Amino acid sequence: MPTDNNLHCLLRYFIACLSPVSREKLPETYISMENLFIKADTFIPEINFNAQSGELNISGESYHEYTLEFYQPVFNWLAEYLKTPGRNIVLNFRMSYYNTSTSRRFLELFDMLEEYQKQQKGTVTVNWYYKPEDVDMKESGEEYADDVALTFNLIPLTK
Repeated sequence: MPTDNNLHCLLRYFIACLSPVSREKLPETYISMENLFIKADTFIPEINFNAQSGELNISGESYHEYTLEFYQPVFNWLAEYLKTPGRNIVLNFRMSYYNTSTSRRFLELFDMLEEYQKQQKGTVTVNWYYKPEDVDMKESGEEYADDVALTFNLIPLTK
């Protein structure tokens, strides 16, 4: 049975999706107990956050026009998850493309995790995967690593 917070998160998500601002096709979203899964679709990445393992995965492409509405359930879920101190969190980024608006949301996500690490005594590791030939994606990872005080691993993908 979903918790009250998960229901609240899901309700906020559907309200945002039904607003006149976001009329594009909606992603398939599942929230079960404490996990969050959003199926990848056109313009949106797959998001798979596992509360039991502490593994947070974001992969694919993200160039949705309304990134705040799309990422709000992610921020809500993460805010609730981060209420428990001392967690070990691994955030795996396997993005092939994202737009400027998405980059702002990613920075907000990193800021939340950085604050958690400082205030709640958790440990956060970011694994930023990139194709060796994708210099832009590698440089983006380097810039984020410089902007936040988190363990940041730049990992070239191998075939």
